[in-house]
Amino acid sequence: MMFENLTDKLQATFEKLARKGRLSEADVDAGLRDVRLALLEADVNYKVVKQFMTAVRERAVGGDVAKSLTPAQQVIKIVHEELIKILGQPAKLDFSGQAPHVIMLVGLQGSGKTTMAGKLALHLRREGHKPLLVAADPYRPAAITQLEVLGRQLDIPVHSEDIRVKPADVAVHALKRAHGGVHSVIILDTAGRLQIDEAMMAELEEIKRRVSPAEILLVADAMTGQEAVRVAEGFHSRLGLTGLILTKVDGDARGGAALSIRSVTGVPIKFLGTG
Repeated sequence: MMFENLTDKLQATFEKLARKGRLSEADVDAGLRDVRLALLEADVNYKVVKQFMTAVRERAVGGDVAKSLTPAQQVIKIVHEELIKILGQPAKLDFSGQAPHVIMLVGLQGSGKTTMAGKLALHLRREGHKPLLVAADPYRPAAITQLEVLGRQLDIPVHSEDIRVKPADVAVHALKRAHGGVHSVIILDTAGRLQIDEAMMAELEEIKRRVSPAEILLVADAMTGQEAVRVAEGFHSRLGLTGLILTKVDGDARGGAALSIRSVTGVPIKFLGTG
């Protein structure tokens, strides 16, 4: 499970510190080197690690640790608090304002957007919402069919059109269909794309402009690793992400992507997906 390897390595470092009793600055530095290595091995982006270690060291070599009767526990507390600061508090979807609310899922191809769209729709229905899935990916072969099959399996309606219809037009038509209380939430399953693809990113900007989504969620594979930062920066700078969804977290024991993306964008992680 995500963070398993990182947890084990940090635990070993903390146990080593705890055996020391009183800590010298050299002891603290040695412990923090182990923490830094553990984060890098967890595939946390090196810039994020550098910022994290600077924050931890400023606190760890201060008077609080030196004067503490349990200095090792104080260092552990500081590392823990700084990790929590990076990960942030969990946040719910923003459904303020008038329905229907549009949720726009974006990300790289293969990140699990279509599957997550189905899971998200099911989750929202259980919470009393009336979701509408929207097939806004005319490029990937059978993408529309995949969402339609998911919709039938879950008994959730899917709005789909001919592949020649522009995704922004599909989104607008779906929004019109949802008005009148028929559907309270619209989930747009957009095509996977690279953040450096100008035409494809412009397409997302047009969808945003025309349907004003309440949420723009980056769906990212937890195993993305170092590339996660560039992906997140690219999407966030163009669209203004409101949240993150990390998929396949059961397949990655490191957790670097979660820490890296959250730190770089500053937006909350709203869901974790498995499978």
